[in-house]
Amino acid sequence: MFINKSKYGLNNICGKNIAVFRKELNISQRALADKMQIFGLDVDKNAIQRIECGKRFVTDIEICAFSKVLKKNYNDILKD
Repeated sequence: MFINKSKYGLNNICGKNIAVFRKELNISQRALADKMQIFGLDVDKNAIQRIECGKRFVTDIEICAFSKVLKKNYNDILKD
C-alpha cells in the first residue's frame, strides 16, 4: 500500500522551510497569507498554519507562489 506522506509522516516537505523563511522575513502567518492572496491564491492564515505544521498538502502552484513571495528558489522551498 502506498502512503502519500513524507518520511516523517507529514503531508508536505516544504512546510518547515516555509516557516523558517517566513520568520526570517519577520512576517506573521496572516501577513504571508495576505501576500499569497495578492499573488492570486486563496490561502488564508489557517492554511499557512496547516502547511507549516505539515497537516496540509501543498500544490505545485502554491510552491511557485511561495518561492516568489518568500524570494527563495524552488530547491530552497523543497529542501528535505
